[in-house]
Formats: sequence, C-alpha cells, structure tokens
Amino acid sequence: MKITDLAPEDPRLESDLLPVLSELRPHLTPELFREVYGTGHAQGLRFSAAYADDGRCVGAAGWRIVVNTSSLRSLYVDDLVTAAADRSTGVGHALLAHLETRARAAGCHELNLDSGTHRTGAHRFYLRERFDIVAFHFARPLIAPDQTP
Repeated sequence: MKITDLAPEDPRLESDLLPVLSELRPHLTPELFREVYGTGHAQGLRFSAAYADDGRCVGAAGWRIVVNTSSLRSLYVDDLVTAAADRSTGVGHALLAHLETRARAAGCHELNLDSGTHRTGAHRFYLRERFDIVAFHFARPLIAPDQTP
C-alpha cells in the first residue's frame, strides 16, 4: 500500500479520492469538493489517499494541523474512510500511522478526530487503534448547507 498526499490541483482528488470520500460524505459533488478544498487548503486542510498495490484508491483522509488552547498543537482528522470493499484489510490502520508520523514531525501533542454517534463500527476501530473518548462534540445548525450565503 502507498499513501500519497494530494495537492489541490492534483486531478487524482476527483478521479481517485472523491469516490472513496463520498462513501463517508455523500453530499459532496465534484464542484462542492473543489470549493471546500480550495477554501480549506488556505486554512490547512490536506488530503491523503491510500492506494492498493493494483493502483486503486482504497482510503482517504482529510486532515489539518490545529493550534488551540485545549490540545495546544494537534493533527485533526476531518475525514477518514476506507472503501467499503477494502475494509478490515489494514487501510485505516495505515492511514492513521501515516497521519501520526505527520503529526509527530509537526510537533503535535495529539491526534484528534470526531466520529458520528451512529458510526459504531468506526468507534470500535478507533478504540482498537488506542483512541480515547475524551469529549462530546456539540453542534447547532445555523443554516442549511444548500443555503450558504
């Protein structure tokens, strides 16, 4: 398996990574994904893709380095998904190892992520990967996503 970081102009974002990412984020169209990455890249958003030996993209991670008062410097994982057909084959573990290496190189104190309460399979995976449940994440909708100003 090979893990590659993809820059905003990389055509593999749409051809390879987006189909896998869409399994987690089905609302993303190619246009919306370009817009989000275009804006998010300036805020530190990056994407890594995991490729199987046969060249297929089998996993995707969206992440950023965050500095705040609670964890000081951390690598925050926005998105982590393995293609459904390739789950339980080590892809998620390899992506997390890649992100941990990036975090340590950047001087981060923690590796953080949120996971939807309905994703119990993902929760089992994160617990096996030695993540602790340390907080509740609260959200208050302000406007519908299709009503952006």
